[in-house]
Amino acid sequence: MSKVPEGFHYVRGHIRRNPKPGSGKRMSGWMIAGLAAGVWLWGQVFGFGETTTNTTPPAQPQPAISTPAAR
Repeated sequence: MSKVPEGFHYVRGHIRRNPKPGSGKRMSGWMIAGLAAGVWLWGQVFGFGETTTNTTPPAQPQPAISTPAAR
């Protein structure tokens, strides 16, 4: 086995770079995609506090009858 340079280590017949401190603390793309999918599924199952939609249109204001119609 040859001498491994500084900042590297030997793993299963390969020379690998040593991990940098703090490199594993970031969220991966798969973690972000999983969280987004979880939020979407939560919204599909439980909703986001939306009320049921009103299918009847609001009542139109009727004009007040104050004088008889002229003929």
